[in-house]
Amino acid sequence: MTTPQRDQRSRTDAPFLVGDRVRGTTYVPPDLRLHESPEPFEGVVVQLGSGYPKVDAKHAFLWIRLADHTERQSLVSETELVTRRRES
Repeated sequence: MTTPQRDQRSRTDAPFLVGDRVRGTTYVPPDLRLHESPEPFEGVVVQLGSGYPKVDAKHAFLWIRLADHTERQSLVSETELVTRRRES
C-alpha cells in the first residue's frame, strides 16, 4: 500500500498567497476609528484570514507585513496584487 501524496502546489485561483506583495488600505474596526484611521500601505502577505471562522465568514481579511516589520490588517476587497511570490 502506498501513501497518497498531497499536492504541494499553491492554489492558483486564490486572489492572494502568503508572500505576495500587495497594496491597499488598512482595515480599522468601527470601534477603533476614534483613535485610528485607515491608511494606505504596501507590504507582503503573511496571513490569510483572521483564523476565526465566524469572522472570516463576514469579512475576508489579510495580514500584511510592512517594510518597518509591523503588521496591518486589510480587507481582501480593499487590496490589490503588486507582485505574485515565486515558487521555489
